[in-house]
Amino acid sequence: MKREKMGLIDKQNDGSELINYDDPGFPTYIYNGWIAPKVTWANVPHYHEDIEILTVTEGRMYYNVNGKDLLLLKGDTIVVNSNFIHYSKCYEDEVAKYVIFIANPSILSNSPIVETNAIRPITDNPEIDYFRFRYINENTEAIRDLVLGLPEIRHDAFAITKQFYQIWDILRKQADAYGINTKEQVSDSRMQSFKTMMSFVSANYQSKLTLDDIALSGNVSKSLCNKLFHLYVGESPISYLLHIRSRKVSELLRSGNLSMTDIAEKTGFSGVSYMSETFRKFYGKSPREYKKEL
Repeated sequence: MKREKMGLIDKQNDGSELINYDDPGFPTYIYNGWIAPKVTWANVPHYHEDIEILTVTEGRMYYNVNGKDLLLLKGDTIVVNSNFIHYSKCYEDEVAKYVIFIANPSILSNSPIVETNAIRPITDNPEIDYFRFRYINENTEAIRDLVLGLPEIRHDAFAITKQFYQIWDILRKQADAYGINTKEQVSDSRMQSFKTMMSFVSANYQSKLTLDDIALSGNVSKSLCNKLFHLYVGESPISYLLHIRSRKVSELLRSGNLSMTDIAEKTGFSGVSYMSETFRKFYGKSPREYKKEL
């Protein structure tokens, strides 16, 4: 894992997250993270094939899954299923700390029978967007302890796999308890439209995009386009576009010595003043102030 990428979220052209795995050839990422108001890695909607598991170690925070804010307290664990849209959010103005584990379910698919009977009934089930383990759940302590033990074995592929199997066994039992551990697959055309529009914005943020352009990319009306963005990411399509541009500004500030004029041009802003105003709206400081703190 590249140190400069730790804790950050990189996206591929289709809008899915490009996971910065700890070791080449073994698709897992384990990180002791934190979230605070106005940090650039919060409120960044994304999805990926990997399973994402987070346990809060200090404070309180939100995890938004498919447009629903889920409050997590110290000791709580959230498990986000494959390919569902999610992102972290601050609870009020609090700082929270957590352990996050991202792993591709292919690690567990050591045979077609295991994949068919134990893995895909969860990863391919549209009714299972997340599992939340809190004080009222009998499995909360078990899954919490498994997740909190992962940083110590970050580079031990065998030990991680063993721990992941134990976590997956808990998820299967939870799905059975919910009565939703089936192989039935149902397509969600609205989510697919939204993912297409999210991908379009991510790939074309440098261009002069309008609401019409974004809606057309998903083959939906402007009204439905607005509704889907508010549903899944809690902001309008244009606000989402400006948010992406501002994140790209932060990435360029971290990775090089470009002038503010060059950064504004590369990120789709019409000028330095508008870029600074927009960046401050999302992150509470100007790009120059942000650069000084790096």
